[in-house]
Amino acid sequence: MRGAAGAAPRPYQPRHASAAMAAGKADPAGETAKFRARVHWLVAMIPPGRVATYGQIAALAGHPRRARHVGNALALHHDAGLPWHRVINAQGRISPRAGAQRTPGERVEHRQERLLRGEGVDFSDGQVDLERYRWRPEIDGALLRGMPRGH
Repeated sequence: MRGAAGAAPRPYQPRHASAAMAAGKADPAGETAKFRARVHWLVAMIPPGRVATYGQIAALAGHPRRARHVGNALALHHDAGLPWHRVINAQGRISPRAGAQRTPGERVEHRQERLLRGEGVDFSDGQVDLERYRWRPEIDGALLRGMPRGH
């Protein structure tokens, strides 16, 4: 297919790093790896019995509009010792996963709810009371000074 005046179409060029990350394109200065390191560090800080939202983690990691990227960063860590199950959506619900992995006989969403209930997090009609269970690092005393930063 030819563009204007018979010229070959130009390949997609993202305008900034987050667009590049979303498109799976070039990763200037390793921004994806830096962001994932921050996400993993923050999620590891969430104490048992508390939850955080994808958007909250994105904001604490310095990129408040990357909630979906937080989900992508956690997608492969359901058995790696990272408390991925403590991250839920902004409505206080467990987000359904497209093509969700199954653990033997159990969907990931059910496993996440079971793990949270095991930590004392209550659900009402499939929803967590964020006012009660949201992790507030500034109140809970979590030290965010050690979070990995980019250079």
